[in-house]
Amino acid sequence: MVKNALQAQLLKAGLVDNKKAKKLSKQAVHEQRTGQSNEAELKAKIAQDQQEKLARDQALDLEKKRLLQGKELKAAIVQMINQHKIKDTDGEMAYQFIDDNKVKKIYLNQQIYNALVAGSLIIAKETEGYAVLPKALAERINQKMEGFIIVNNSEKNEQTTDEDDPYAAYVIPDDLMW
Repeated sequence: MVKNALQAQLLKAGLVDNKKAKKLSKQAVHEQRTGQSNEAELKAKIAQDQQEKLARDQALDLEKKRLLQGKELKAAIVQMINQHKIKDTDGEMAYQFIDDNKVKKIYLNQQIYNALVAGSLIIAKETEGYAVLPKALAERINQKMEGFIIVNNSEKNEQTTDEDDPYAAYVIPDDLMW
């Protein structure tokens, strides 16, 4: 009847009677059962914490992958710019343009300057400076990622003039120096 050796010794010594021993054994069984239910709750909490941690880790992995893809795309665009830029552009003609709210100036030869003003060439931001590129490449770069093309005069040339404009007949030269 007595399951515990300690309980048997207490019964022999007369310190505990049978009724109290049964009560203690029932209480021990009850504690064991509730302890198991606490273990189940604990296991459920651990599983839930693991699921939350897994979800956070997956979100962080997606963010890292997205950043890495952005860096790879940026590197690919810089490589395209370096491969396709027109190399022999140095000349005496100064071409001024705005980049990050600052007026920048590059010196070009007359042929490159005329093509840039006409819109068949564009200026793109390079890692250390600026590069002159063909218009077709600029369209491909803008499709992939914006922010590299600084000057694209073909967009200005395609704009239609307002018919009610009294100064429509007067063309402002692009090479006007003040």
